[in-house]
Amino acid sequence: MTNIPEVKLGIISVSRDCFVISLSEKRRRAIVESYEKKGGSIYECKTTVENETDMLKAVAEVKEAGCNALVVFLGNFGPETPETLIAQEFSGPVMYAAAAEESGDDLINGRGDAYCGMLNCSYNLGLRKLKAVIPEYPVGTADDIADMIVDFVPVARALIGLSSLKIITFGPRPQDFFACNAPIKALYDIGVEVQENSELDLLVSYKEHANDPRIAEVAADMAKELGAGNQYPDFLPRMAQFELTLLDWAEKNKGSRKYVVFADKCWPAFPKEFGFEPCYVNSRLASRGIPVACEVDIYGALSEYIGACITGDAVTLLDINNSVPADLFEKEIKGKYNYTLQDTFMGFHCGNTPLCKLSKGAIKYQLIQNRLLENGGEPDFTRGTLEGDIAPGQITFFRLQSAADTTLHAYVAQGEVLPVATRSFGGIGIFAIPGMKRFYRHVLVAKHYPHHGAVAFGHVGKALYTLFNYLGVEDIEFNHPDGMLYKGENPFAE
Repeated sequence: MTNIPEVKLGIISVSRDCFVISLSEKRRRAIVESYEKKGGSIYECKTTVENETDMLKAVAEVKEAGCNALVVFLGNFGPETPETLIAQEFSGPVMYAAAAEESGDDLINGRGDAYCGMLNCSYNLGLRKLKAVIPEYPVGTADDIADMIVDFVPVARALIGLSSLKIITFGPRPQDFFACNAPIKALYDIGVEVQENSELDLLVSYKEHANDPRIAEVAADMAKELGAGNQYPDFLPRMAQFELTLLDWAEKNKGSRKYVVFADKCWPAFPKEFGFEPCYVNSRLASRGIPVACEVDIYGALSEYIGACITGDAVTLLDINNSVPADLFEKEIKGKYNYTLQDTFMGFHCGNTPLCKLSKGAIKYQLIQNRLLENGGEPDFTRGTLEGDIAPGQITFFRLQSAADTTLHAYVAQGEVLPVATRSFGGIGIFAIPGMKRFYRHVLVAKHYPHHGAVAFGHVGKALYTLFNYLGVEDIEFNHPDGMLYKGENPFAE
């Protein structure tokens, strides 16, 4: 993944001056050792903070060490003013955690009272309106806190990425796809930049890349990746030219930002004017951490990038597309998997899901656009989709979205892709999410979400919820279990 940040962690311990400072230092060292045993790397700041002068020295030390994310550890009660000012002075994400007591035989000089100190710490953070990640239960042993740090890393990676992200768009959303675009003010609120361009800008740049000497090398890499799925070998140079166009545009236009994603218009004019469907190229970039959202879906691109940062893996963007036919459910799913028919649906897009996330993928043509633009005849410029059933396994379906009033909203739902053949076209899978029937009605429909959802391959709801909460998203929905009503849900409905 070439387009997501590397997290360089540091840890600062704090100590209230009426407590034994060595207690905090000893406990800090134990956390570092535990985290390193788990395979992590963390810089141990040698300055223990008792006052504001110490705070400035410690922050300078971790910055000098190249840290871009920080753990503030209350080894004892801690000094609430300097410990919270660390978050103000440090320029990256910060997590706070506190020490649990270690032994019933050592509760005089060995008692730290960090359980109490964590309350004052969080109160002071609130007074100063400072953001920080605080774990669900932020008090623990060295091993407990090492586990908290493991959970913190993907959240920190996403926060660092968002703080230096630019979303580059080409073209307006297609007609009657109003849901694919949304007010961009909320992007600025969370520190994301946007550069909006015309489709003509992209077309001009694409034509300028004709005869680029790098095309042959990229086409050969495509052929190697596709293997038996390379059904149109003559077609690869067109798509290789487009891949180079996007990558060069990103490099030349990232400006002050480090990371770039795209939201491109891909129909109806695109295939005829460019000579191909862009889906396969989009899939290749997504596999490198550079999502290219379909249909100028700005918040889809944002959500995909968040998923890439959280997982460190390829992601995709899919339509919450169609119901599973009852006969297919009866034959292939019922009795084999613990889901109802209404728990299942098909997630689909034309062909943007990375090859590594398909059970078996091949370059094909966009059937719907072929009917529309080539009268259903021998496909030419409607070729370029990457099609196949999505590989089975755990997934998280989610989206961060701006409403018309520019407030941010989000949903997160964990589920799985079932190992059941779809018998359909495109990049497609049979998804199962517990309680999908009610989630669909009382979240997706009732709260006016668009038809696109980002897919992370794994259960990462915990990290996503932490991230959205940190970003100040007040409305974060999830698939409620039976017996837990949604707001506005009819309690008498069957």
